[in-house]
Amino acid sequence: MSGMDSERKLDLLIRNTEEIVTTEELGALIASESSPKGYIGFEPSGLVHIGWMICTEKIKDFVEAGFKFTVFFADWHAYINDKLEGDIDRIRTCARYMEDCFEALGVPREKVSFRYASEIMDNIEYWEKVIKIGKATTLTRAKRALTIMGRQEEEAEMDSSKILYPLMQAADIFELDLDVAYAGLDQRRAHMLAREAAEKLGWKKPVALHTPLLPGLKGIDRMDPVSTKMSKSDPDSGILIHDSPEDIKRKIHKAFCPPTVEGNPVLALYRFIIFDRQESVRIDRPEKFGGSVEFGSYADLESTYSAGALHPMDLKNGASESLADILQPTREYFERNPSRFDEMRRILS
Repeated sequence: MSGMDSERKLDLLIRNTEEIVTTEELGALIASESSPKGYIGFEPSGLVHIGWMICTEKIKDFVEAGFKFTVFFADWHAYINDKLEGDIDRIRTCARYMEDCFEALGVPREKVSFRYASEIMDNIEYWEKVIKIGKATTLTRAKRALTIMGRQEEEAEMDSSKILYPLMQAADIFELDLDVAYAGLDQRRAHMLAREAAEKLGWKKPVALHTPLLPGLKGIDRMDPVSTKMSKSDPDSGILIHDSPEDIKRKIHKAFCPPTVEGNPVLALYRFIIFDRQESVRIDRPEKFGGSVEFGSYADLESTYSAGALHPMDLKNGASESLADILQPTREYFERNPSRFDEMRRILS
């Protein structure tokens, strides 16, 4: 929005974030640049789950704040990471389906740029950046960043191409001349590597902005939230954006839901997804169990649940109903535009 002041833009970008490195740099950027550049990168690797809804809301914030925003499909990175059986054609099929997913989730296609890694990798200057970043980064540091791929450091010994991955991810940022690198918290190490390399090489240092990770339905490891994030590789740990109401209900009813706030993935659905899209939540229950109840905020719901005044099954039923409603426009989008989704399902079958 051209009429939005810097303070309002900063508030918009800060909301619902886990970390910004640094907020001061972001504020200075917004104050000095009318159309700064931001991006988020994705590996095309399978069907899209609702954890992406955290990202799509933040992308909309970037667009509203006047950013030129790129959604970057890291096709060759996915190839290195052995996704979709290492088949580059399948990976690009997945990227085209993901373009539809972003639009289905409300990202304005005409206001963002969809780019593929393969579009920038035929430029010799890109590979010069990869080499220079490699020279500015120790092997130990690069191996430590392999967790961005969902892999452990020692797995670098299996396939030497994998050590290129964090260097390429940093090179993407510089090749696209970005001011802000955005991702979930699981990509933090790559962004810090890029900032460190920028300092050593005298390049523009990107601001790093990270949003929380939506946990899988099987539970949360408080000490390692990355390892228990929602994943498309485990069908029952996550809800897909085009799941039917019946599938949503079945998956949530199987979810881990302790009578506590700590480590509760069902409460996380309310916190990160439901209350971000609904002003209030109504949970229906029989009169003998207290009758229907309505919550105007996540804090109200959490305090009621932690006090033992709301049963875990009621919590699950409310989440199922709310998510079914929230995802109805997305399901309708794919009913109107089924071709890329159908193609994706064919290559996964």
